[in-house]
Amino acid sequence: MEFLKVSSKSSPASVAGAIAGMVKDGVPVNMQAVGAGAVNQAIKAVAIARGFLIPTGVDISCAPTFADIDINGDSRTAIRIAVYVHRLVPAARTESSPHETTELV
Repeated sequence: MEFLKVSSKSSPASVAGAIAGMVKDGVPVNMQAVGAGAVNQAIKAVAIARGFLIPTGVDISCAPTFADIDINGDSRTAIRIAVYVHRLVPAARTESSPHETTELV
């Protein structure tokens, strides 16, 4: 499985663009971050990517897991973040209120 590796110095906007592009291309998105700063940047990227995708009718959510990894011979704990894609469906309008606005579900 391939991972977008996010560091504390990663630009959240750049990572968000990568996430949105992968989602639009139908490619599974998985991120890996080591350390609090890297996890922070990864989560900010997910929030920004949602802003890019929701107007196109797509929403995303994520789920974190722990993973023990080896970096230069040192054992470290990484956070792996799986991104899930949700297609948005417009809410149905009722006949009694044709001008009422509805939220996307």
